[in-house]
Amino acid sequence: MRYLHTMVRVSDLDASLRFYCEGLGLKEISRMDSEKGRFTLIFLATPEDVEAAGYPGGVYTGSKIPEGLPCVELTHNWDPEEYTGGRNFGHLAYRMDNVYDTCARLQAMGYTINRPPRDGHMAFVRSPDGISVELLQRGDNLPPQEPWASMENTGSW
Repeated sequence: MRYLHTMVRVSDLDASLRFYCEGLGLKEISRMDSEKGRFTLIFLATPEDVEAAGYPGGVYTGSKIPEGLPCVELTHNWDPEEYTGGRNFGHLAYRMDNVYDTCARLQAMGYTINRPPRDGHMAFVRSPDGISVELLQRGDNLPPQEPWASMENTGSW
């Protein structure tokens, strides 16, 4: 058995792509529009995962998702629909080289860091659709750094 992907429904495709791609650094590797089904599917992956799957430079240009490439599938239904309970999904988790830099970038883009990386290791942020995303430091915890070390939690995560 192999892990394939996690699907999250999104209401604003542009806002979601801004969060996942510009904010988190994921890359779009596949897109499919279904006129009949009235939906769009977009698969995203980290450049590191794409490279680990055997695609040099972290670039994949195929039309089918390679087996073993962990992805996030954004499902956008064209007809308006209200999605509630993003927290009952659980969360997505990504490991990164510098959790402080990622949080600073997301915060500068207008996203709230719900659980700041006070410990230099872990933070939580929410996507535009309320999906909780855990950000984990690669390797050892970073030394405590302001403003994160003294920042309180905001909302739920």
